[in-house]
Amino acid sequence: MKLIVGLGNIGKEYENTRHNIGFMVVEELAKRWNVSFDKTDRQAMYAEYRAPEKVLLLKPTTYMNLSGVAVGAYAHFFNVAPDDIAVIQDDMDLPCGQLRIRRKGSAGGHNGIKSIQEHLGTSDFPRFKIGIGHPARNNKAVINHVLHGFAGEEKLAVEAAVQQMADALEHWLKEDMDLVMQAYNKKPAKAKKEKAAQQEQAE
Repeated sequence: MKLIVGLGNIGKEYENTRHNIGFMVVEELAKRWNVSFDKTDRQAMYAEYRAPEKVLLLKPTTYMNLSGVAVGAYAHFFNVAPDDIAVIQDDMDLPCGQLRIRRKGSAGGHNGIKSIQEHLGTSDFPRFKIGIGHPARNNKAVINHVLHGFAGEEKLAVEAAVQQMADALEHWLKEDMDLVMQAYNKKPAKAKKEKAAQQEQAE
């Protein structure tokens, strides 16, 4: 059995905000698999799928900072190993729309990840990160940034990233983690074009 956890905050006011990108990805998977988040248990909304093994999509209802309460409860109840828990998170240290997949890692200041580490008792679980860009480096700006939505080019980049991350997770269910990281840890196309243009100018 595997758990795919999308991090976010429940409530209309948080829909489609930067901090809810994890919810967006699990909702995309639910749409692809024709399942719905119509059940709530252990402080999470969940949808069940078999591919062919059982997969639970989770949206914790505890708000971001206590995400580990739900993740820990499901992991312990179903005896799911940390390697089989994929956590989808936003990452301010990545350009908007960039994907980064890791086997494990530090919380990097992300409170939802900190909570999951606490409740699982380990940091050794896969991270599926989508970049949301970074504002000015002060707490007020960061809070405003993560709780606001996307517009213009960022919106297009994030819509593409959500699709790509859903693809990556479908591959994770069937393939070796190294192959998944190799295939999806790429910079956004726009970033590649800009780098190429800079190199041309330098020449």
